Amino acid sequence: MLKVYAILIIVGVLGTFAYGAKYYYNTTQATIATLRENNAQLEVAVQTAQASVESLQQDMQKFAELNSQLQADLQAAEAYGDELQSKLNRLDLVQDALRDAETLEGKMNGATANLWRDIIKDTGGDASRPLPQWLQSGEQARTGDTDSNQDRENTSASGESPQTNTAE
Repeated sequence: MLKVYAILIIVGVLGTFAYGAKYYYNTTQATIATLRENNAQLEVAVQTAQASVESLQQDMQKFAELNSQLQADLQAAEAYGDELQSKLNRLDLVQDALRDAETLEGKMNGATANLWRDIIKDTGGDASRPLPQWLQSGEQARTGDTDSNQDRENTSASGESPQTNTAE
């Protein structure tokens, strides 16, 4: 009888070890499968991150090029502004206006029209439109009211039309 008990104990111990080994194997395999899935997700995330970094580097190079172009344009604009300032300093607009007001007005209107066309062209508009009537030369443009603000709304606080003093 003792032999039977000993055999039962040995079979029980071996069964427990076998069950423990099978449990350990199953949990290890489940952990390996989970780690394999996580590794696949991480590889996709790394590829996405690398693509993002490459895209950012390309954008950074593009922005650097655009920035240098803007810097060059700014320097050119500042040089042009300095040139205009020196021209303005050499001119005496008051005497020119007193001598020949119509010619000065034409020059100013032409320069203004060119400036607006450049602004329209730089912002993507159609700069090939004809000049507005107030910038056209000749008698056809001078007919009607001589007020240069005729197409503007009245902005006075009282709502009355603005009064001009024609006495010199």
